[in-house]
Amino acid sequence: MFTRSPVLNQSGPTEFFFRVLTTVPEFQALLFLLFLLLYLMILCGNTAIIWVVCTHSSLRTPMYFFLCNLAFVEISYTTVVVPLMLSNIWGAPKPIPLAGCGAQMFFFLTLGGADCFLLAIMAYDRYVAICHPLHYTLIMTQKLCAQMVACAVRLALVLSLQLTSLIFTLPFCGHRREINHFLCDVPPVLRLACADIRVHQAVLYVVGILVLTVPFLLICVSYVFIASAILRIRSSEGRRRAFSTCSSHLTVVLLQYGFCAVVYLRPQSTSSVDEDRQFALVYTFVTPLLNPLIYTLRNKDVKGALKKAISSKAASEAL
Repeated sequence: MFTRSPVLNQSGPTEFFFRVLTTVPEFQALLFLLFLLLYLMILCGNTAIIWVVCTHSSLRTPMYFFLCNLAFVEISYTTVVVPLMLSNIWGAPKPIPLAGCGAQMFFFLTLGGADCFLLAIMAYDRYVAICHPLHYTLIMTQKLCAQMVACAVRLALVLSLQLTSLIFTLPFCGHRREINHFLCDVPPVLRLACADIRVHQAVLYVVGILVLTVPFLLICVSYVFIASAILRIRSSEGRRRAFSTCSSHLTVVLLQYGFCAVVYLRPQSTSSVDEDRQFALVYTFVTPLLNPLIYTLRNKDVKGALKKAISSKAASEAL
């Protein structure tokens, strides 16, 4: 399905070309429609979550505040990648300048890092809600929630800026400027460098540990305390309700961290370019699409708010 694009003119300023997914017009049209449909579903699903949380006072709690921010990050995250991807599927491959590739990598890493940090913050929120319910409102104040989100974004910005700046100080070989990917991700861009990249790979692993491993360990610790607290609840109904508030978040965590860890923490010598691209499709399309579905299908509050909003909208239109 994936084919090599024709030889490209390498004169002039540094430009990158993405490997075309297919040269068969019928497949190009099919992929374009499929990815466009998925993108629109991601936009609609996550926008619906933001709208419901912002318009229903019953959902103005720390958990839904973090969910609203997560939905916004998911929208931005896919918007950085998908429109450019669609433009390259439809028609001849279009070059992206060095600065454009660096900008896409920077925003992609920033939003991806913020996504991971937000999931860790949401785990802490569930820990406080279940393990310290009487002090929940005192601990999870509106100011603290805003500060934690701001710190997550700031840390993601710093790490992604450092990594992107380091990578784009490398010289890129003129005859190897075709990126075997659909976005300017770190591993495929590093493969185009005609210099020693061992230091850059080491920095990538350090950033990957800070963004993926450390938050995941904090999430695991939080859920150890949460599980212990749930098991101490005497009634089965109480245990079920407590677990239901965590199951959606835990599902998203396993999806997000699992596929990202395979791409960024796996040794480059054992990684496959096609496998990395397939995993990237999952965390570019599948995870942002499943997030709103998981949180709406497994959350009674969000489902109830959506039903009320839809019924009130239908009633107003009928009048």
